[in-house]
Amino acid sequence: MTPPSAADRPGSSGPGTEPLRFGAGGTGGAGVVHSPETGPRPKDGDTGPVPIVGDRPGPPGARPPEQVPTSTRAPLPDEVLDLPTTERPAGGRAGRNLGAAIGVGLSLGAVILASLAIWRPAFLAVVTAAVLVGVVELTRALRAGGFRAPLVPLLIGALAMMGLAWSRGPTGLVVGFLLTVLAVVLWRLADGPAGYLRDASAGVLVAIYVPLLAGFAVLLLVPDDGVARVLAFIATVVASDVGGYAAGVTFGKHPMAPSISPKKSWEGFAGSVTACMIVATLILALALDAPWWGGLVFGAAIALSATIGDLGESLIKRDLGIKDMGNLLPGHGGLMDRLDSLLPSAALAYLLLSLLAPV
Repeated sequence: MTPPSAADRPGSSGPGTEPLRFGAGGTGGAGVVHSPETGPRPKDGDTGPVPIVGDRPGPPGARPPEQVPTSTRAPLPDEVLDLPTTERPAGGRAGRNLGAAIGVGLSLGAVILASLAIWRPAFLAVVTAAVLVGVVELTRALRAGGFRAPLVPLLIGALAMMGLAWSRGPTGLVVGFLLTVLAVVLWRLADGPAGYLRDASAGVLVAIYVPLLAGFAVLLLVPDDGVARVLAFIATVVASDVGGYAAGVTFGKHPMAPSISPKKSWEGFAGSVTACMIVATLILALALDAPWWGGLVFGAAIALSATIGDLGESLIKRDLGIKDMGNLLPGHGGLMDRLDSLLPSAALAYLLLSLLAPV
């Protein structure tokens, strides 16, 4: 009997065929059960040989390919970012040191309160330092995806935007942003045409996402009652995080955006809205003489913007295949992982307070 050719043998990769591969997202995984003890094996009722996962069977006597220990291999994006919702409560942060996270959060809050209470320009310095760190973290994170945003013009432009927002108001912030964008596209010319559009676009994204949005927090500080405005903005965002975490851990069952952030639930979002409305109503009515219903509108809007900001950063991190933007803050990750909710909320808070509590 003539032995079958290489192209006819199961699992071969002869002409006209491709090696069978099994696993998540594979086309041949429907008939395979993965066992921790024995590895892939056929399902009950399935027949036929199961080829080695991801490898072509070698010749007789050949040494099997060396298996990389699980503890040393690089984690996949889905492993490093979020666990499935069935393995932890929606709203929770698996793998975080809760004690360290609370300590760092309280320390950051103390720095912000002290800067506002002692000298208003000190808060400007705090915001500027946070923006510079955020620009560096986001630029480095984008490099993981092959985007090389020019760092030097972004840092100089961030300083200019913060200073112009403080001294010249909204017009100064816009002018600083436009000059930063111009500097980014011109600076990138020095590296040649390869990847120019990609890198320049990444630089513009960084300029919008970090210094431009943070500039609205500076604009909140400019009026005579700027301290109350900044406190209303920050306290409402904090209420969104705390309320969403508490409600998500306690009642979370329905994921809001499982493909982006499985830990977020609709129950947690409801907790965010409720907590934001309560805090915003108290601060706006007592400190800014705004109507009580203005606090409800402000709170609901900030809860929405804070949630969108958190989901937006999670989407960027998933696309880049990273867990955190940095490792500066124990229990939190990078500083950008704390600014994600604050940045878009600063712009919305400035616009809403201009209407609800005009100067």
